[in-house]
Amino acid sequence: MLFNGARVFDGRSDELTGPTSVLLADGKIAAIGERGDAPSDALVIDADGRTLTPGFIDGHAHVMLQPTLAEAANTDLAYHGLYGASMAKLYLSRGYTTIRDTGGNTFSLKKAIDAGITEGPRIFPSGPIISQTSGHGDFTPAAEPSRLVGGHRDNMQMDGHLLVVDGVPEMLQAARYVLGRGASQIKLAVSGGCASERDPLDITEFTAEEIEAAVKVAADWNTYVATHVYNTSGVRRAVEAGVRTIEHANLIDAKTLELMKEHGTWLSPQVSVYVQDPPGLAPATKRKFAQAREGLDTLFGLAKKSGFDRIGFGSDIISAPDTLARINEEFVHRTKWFDPAEILRQATGNNGRMLALSGPRNPYPGTLGVIEPGALADVLLIDGDPLADPSVLTDPERNLVVIVKDGQVFKNLLDGGK
Repeated sequence: MLFNGARVFDGRSDELTGPTSVLLADGKIAAIGERGDAPSDALVIDADGRTLTPGFIDGHAHVMLQPTLAEAANTDLAYHGLYGASMAKLYLSRGYTTIRDTGGNTFSLKKAIDAGITEGPRIFPSGPIISQTSGHGDFTPAAEPSRLVGGHRDNMQMDGHLLVVDGVPEMLQAARYVLGRGASQIKLAVSGGCASERDPLDITEFTAEEIEAAVKVAADWNTYVATHVYNTSGVRRAVEAGVRTIEHANLIDAKTLELMKEHGTWLSPQVSVYVQDPPGLAPATKRKFAQAREGLDTLFGLAKKSGFDRIGFGSDIISAPDTLARINEEFVHRTKWFDPAEILRQATGNNGRMLALSGPRNPYPGTLGVIEPGALADVLLIDGDPLADPSVLTDPERNLVVIVKDGQVFKNLLDGGK
């Protein structure tokens, strides 16, 4: 496949190139240069000055957690799988050729996508979120007795979306389990969360020893730990234990961000999830979403002031397929704090570097998030210039005219395509 006359955003730069040709072959970017000739059997696309970017990467997705909590509690995993497959195709239609799924039983969905059974993005799975009792991943009904006296695990745990553990031995078992199932990284919950009712945002979850146990298992498997965490205490505990990516961090202070910088830790923040609350939330839960939303100004202000640029791009949208359909509004939401080139880098080159922390556990060996020779052939042709106007991305049906994943065309609106 050959794109002629495209203005290229390569995932690293601040600006577009002049008219450029990009050749894709064997699932990789084969060559970049002036107008070129393609093999006789290749598809040639006249970009006509449109923008060619790397495929987008959602660094914090929950593709299997789009049913409401009530639906999740009253349906089985077959329903979740069918729902997840439809959401995976939705992601790809919005330009996301890769997602890092940070919690949920995505192993079979990933296998089906990779086998060509259904369409969707590349998935870097975490498997179940690992939580402590009464932590962010503990949705056990309040009336259910404790497991200490014979209580049972809830449906979300039995279906493989969550694991509730306490103590170092259970943490070791859980971490080894998810990696053995095929996780590319481990996901822990280390503070209270918004969607869970029993854990305020100010609390810290898991002891240092428990977190360190997961980090040691990840290191033994040559990969890393990502943690859900909002507050300063939890972030410091996670970073000092060796966690490599901090998810959220809305409520941290300057000293804690500096600690992350010193340790080379990635910040993986989200905006869309706080703009519109998921449906059916209790008043107390809505207040937590508001608290997290209010922290974004401080978080991003501190990051800009300190020059912290190890920042990813994600959505964290749960139980809200209508919001997920508008996922590209994340590009516009971020313009309050970042310029468009920074945002596009976060969604492409930055996220590609962050996902590469999985080392040999990377299920898709190769370079993601950039347009350069040898990188994986995930590209988007966009009608418009997202560096000048990111809002062009919020109409993907019209403006994402070509979507290519792994060198294969998923969508082509040019020359009568669809």
